[in-house]
Amino acid sequence: MPDFEFEKMLFKISPKNHSSEEIRKILGEHPEVKFVSLVGFDIAGNDTDAKIPVGLFLEDLEKFMKNGVQTDGSSVVLPKIANLNNAKVDIIPDRAVNWYVDYNLNNVDEKSGLPVGTLRIPSFLIHNDTAEVGSRVILRDAVKHFKKELLALFRSNPYIFEYLPIDSVEEIEEVILTSATELEFWVKTPDDKADREQLSTAQILKEQYWKRTVGPVRTALEKTLMFLENYGFGVEMGHKEVGGIKAKMGHSGHYDHVMEQLEIDWKYAAPVQAADNENQIKHIVKDVFRSFGLDVTFMAKPIEGVAGSGEHTHMGLSAKLKNGKYISLFAPEDMQKDFLNPVGFGALLGILKNYEVINPFVSSSNDAFNRLKPGYEAPVCIVTSIGHSVQQPSRNRTVLAGLVRDASNPLATRFELRSPNPKSNTYLIIAASYLAMLDGIRNTLEAKKTSADMLASLSKDFGQEDFYLEKDRVYRSEKNVFDEYSQEERDRLFGHAPKTVWENLKGFEKYPEKTKVLLAGGVITKTSLESYKQATLDQWATELHNRIIPNTMDMIRECVKLHNEADCTDFDLYNWSAIQSLKKELGRDTISDKCLLTKIKTALDEGDYDAASDMQIEMQKKLQKLIDTYIVYKKNMI
Repeated sequence: MPDFEFEKMLFKISPKNHSSEEIRKILGEHPEVKFVSLVGFDIAGNDTDAKIPVGLFLEDLEKFMKNGVQTDGSSVVLPKIANLNNAKVDIIPDRAVNWYVDYNLNNVDEKSGLPVGTLRIPSFLIHNDTAEVGSRVILRDAVKHFKKELLALFRSNPYIFEYLPIDSVEEIEEVILTSATELEFWVKTPDDKADREQLSTAQILKEQYWKRTVGPVRTALEKTLMFLENYGFGVEMGHKEVGGIKAKMGHSGHYDHVMEQLEIDWKYAAPVQAADNENQIKHIVKDVFRSFGLDVTFMAKPIEGVAGSGEHTHMGLSAKLKNGKYISLFAPEDMQKDFLNPVGFGALLGILKNYEVINPFVSSSNDAFNRLKPGYEAPVCIVTSIGHSVQQPSRNRTVLAGLVRDASNPLATRFELRSPNPKSNTYLIIAASYLAMLDGIRNTLEAKKTSADMLASLSKDFGQEDFYLEKDRVYRSEKNVFDEYSQEERDRLFGHAPKTVWENLKGFEKYPEKTKVLLAGGVITKTSLESYKQATLDQWATELHNRIIPNTMDMIRECVKLHNEADCTDFDLYNWSAIQSLKKELGRDTISDKCLLTKIKTALDEGDYDAASDMQIEMQKKLQKLIDTYIVYKKNMI
């Protein structure tokens, strides 16, 4: 990648500069920005990109800003909304957020010597001129609804000010929601295949975690951080994650075998801006690393048997007072006495109580469920950790939602949702989480609960009645939930975790009272929810039918006979017999009986999703057994 003069490049246009005059002036000073793209986000979180020449954009600037550009339902995922005969969708610019320039590092403008840029303008989707739809709309409206309802709750429950460093709601100028994500990803040289045993060993020994980067990975990471700093994202750090193996240098003197896991962290922002930032950062990471000949994947579980990639999502709540002071609305007045105030406890309980209807937005793909398995620091249980004591914090990495607090900085008090992955829809995750928090806060304040009351509720035993949480559940554990509980104990105490996308989607019907929490205030309409469910179902069924099953057949075919009948052991024959049996069960039909893969395809074709889901779980178990047996069999060959 060539070195560019960052000081000459345009990285963003802030909301304060979104007037027509400022836009013309700024783009006129940066001829390297040759295109404009209005970026709308559909219900599945996909972003649009259509390049409009800057000249045309400026010529009709006022028209573009008011009316945007028009597309149809085929270019966005909005099932049950933008149908074939009702498909008009407009993409309207959002003037309230930063607009970022997306640079093509492989296309350098000859006159300026800078890469050609596209100004990406985050936008809202409008269906039939009236209905605002899509992920960004839902998050924007969730934020508005949360702020309005919280102030109303404060007015009707003034006892809460006994736990806040203010006297009344009249002192609050603005309620502020803050969010941030952390991006984990795998990077490798093209065509390299994973050696799972080496990767697993390196992970157990922590040979890569926070170690020094070398070669092209180091350069690409440093260049990425430099780019992100110029965009103003407030980069906090970039480092190696737990996965990966040591890079190898080839005979040419270049590193030609790279397979490493990295993480990049940056500062918080308002929720919609935070989700927009994450989207832009992913593009930058991919572009910079690819310019160094490295592939990047944001898959949740790109390599089976090795740590997947998470995207921990942080959410906070504060208030700006009329005197200019900022206070946390989660933190207690005395950080040495209490973990949280009643608002903070209520918010945390809201997430835990309603997580079954948040989870469908978090884990919406087969890939997501490949990551959520015990033993890889990926949360599978609805449980929290807040610290061994107020004076002894924990950061338990095995729980779903953790409390992050700093006794010297109350404003840093926040919750970390650990289940999302880099391909989760951040807009909908944050929206659903704040709606769930609001439900918990409302129930807490209307019951006039104290901080001590709430700590007792959160820490309740299995079978103990509670004013809000379910009787036969445990919601807090400071233990390692993987090592110190059996699977049976986890299911009994923390609830049975769904294992497929279909099982997850059924949560909306299984828990109707919790679904009502999402529908409150009309933030997520019934039509939008049905659209999301259909989009997720279609993706799951299509991927399972057309990609996972064929890929599984390829893996089955790769398990070939290696031993010589004249020179083998009884152990070889035993393993090969088991392998043959599993291969037939999984992938070979007979006249009288169909194999498991065929049965799954038939169930999907017939719309029997319960059966397809159950058989998908069975398929995964048998396939893993086949792989494990074949590895043992292969290792015994001389």
